Amino acid sequence: MTTPRAAGPTGPAEPTGATGPAEPTGPIEPAGPAQATGDVIERRLHPVTPLRRAWAPVAVVIGWAVHDPDGAQRHLTRLTTTTLLIGLAVIVPAAALYGFCSWWFTHFAVTGTELRIRTGLVFRRSAHIRLERIQAIDVTQPLLARVAGVAKLRLDVIGTDKKDELAFLGADEARALRAELLARAAGFAPETAHEVGEAPSRQLLRVPPGVLAMSLVLTGATWGSLTAALVVPPVLWLVTHSLWTVLAVALPLLGAAGASSVGRFVTDYDWTVGESPDGLRLDHGLLDRAHETVPPGRVQTVRIVEPLLWRRRGWVRVELDVAGSSNSVLLPVAPRQIAEDVVARVLPGVTVPQPTTLAPAPRRARWCVPVWWRGYGLAVTDAVFAARSGLLRRSLALVPHAKVQSVRLTQGPWERARGLANVSVDTGAGKTVTARLRDTAEARRLLAAQAERSRTGRRDARPDRWMA
Repeated sequence: MTTPRAAGPTGPAEPTGATGPAEPTGPIEPAGPAQATGDVIERRLHPVTPLRRAWAPVAVVIGWAVHDPDGAQRHLTRLTTTTLLIGLAVIVPAAALYGFCSWWFTHFAVTGTELRIRTGLVFRRSAHIRLERIQAIDVTQPLLARVAGVAKLRLDVIGTDKKDELAFLGADEARALRAELLARAAGFAPETAHEVGEAPSRQLLRVPPGVLAMSLVLTGATWGSLTAALVVPPVLWLVTHSLWTVLAVALPLLGAAGASSVGRFVTDYDWTVGESPDGLRLDHGLLDRAHETVPPGRVQTVRIVEPLLWRRRGWVRVELDVAGSSNSVLLPVAPRQIAEDVVARVLPGVTVPQPTTLAPAPRRARWCVPVWWRGYGLAVTDAVFAARSGLLRRSLALVPHAKVQSVRLTQGPWERARGLANVSVDTGAGKTVTARLRDTAEARRLLAAQAERSRTGRRDARPDRWMA
């Protein structure tokens, strides 16, 4: 692994967030057909898109067969060769027609302030995505899309749970459109945004496949799911002698075991972290390649996770909470020192508290949580609220003061009897970080102090910007 080097970005003005009518603009040259609607040039997706959408009618038939296998088998046995050929002659053209119409009636356009996506033949849907509300734009390429030279553009937008996406675009067009949208969100003028191009990226870290594989071998969840998949089905067979019961339990267990081992290896393969003006770039995937971006200034929480079997090697996993984004992993595995250097890129000015600096819970906390109370710890610095939990699988959560939305103190009856309390902070990502089992007097002081730190932190925080 390579160690990150320092960088000091500075950048243009923050977007104004105007809400007036969109200015007519001329976006990047499209790779596919385009048509003009008023003063806005609308474009269609890549011509291979109908092949993707043509599977919908076929998927309906497959779903019915899975839902009612007995009925599907009865109908299949009644079909003659002639009837089957006639059915295929109807279904295949219908699927092709559906895919073509779905593609033909889908358009998108970029204006001065928003991205517009219009879809639907019978039921029309129009999405108007304000550029200043875009959290992240990821480019993903499933295996077949890589072969066809196309890519999917996925957009995380503030205030929405579901991602909007453009699937598919030519690979080069997808990257150019992403660069244009980020440039406009950063405040570049519409007439020059399409000329900015993709921001340069400098590699900070690459996780070797051998290290990734070893980390999965040393993960308890991998062995737990594998053990369950090997032990539970034989026990069920001895008890029930029902093949269907065994299959109904064994298949999900085998799927979980595969997802926690082989699935994670395939997803996290060749994990690369790069530094660019628009945030940290994450590239990973063996079959499906994903190109994601961690937007600057919008990370709500960083978690440094340290499983028991990783400690001897000094490895950690870094997870993220980003408001409105599905990005949840920054580093699947890395040496602790390198991980802390990368965290400093995500949270500028933040130094990760060392384990020796965390204040442990009082000894009387053992009457509330035996043994596991030793895993709780707390540190509050000028930049972050840091709370540790877990004994076998340690997790240190870092919340910048400016990202704290609310603070609260809670006490159960047993905790009140022992003079203990919990202090929780809520973030903009809808997550909560709790400092558990603190002395009651300390918790009350922490509650008042944290409310003040959060207020001043939001006032002094730098504005969120895409480009730098």
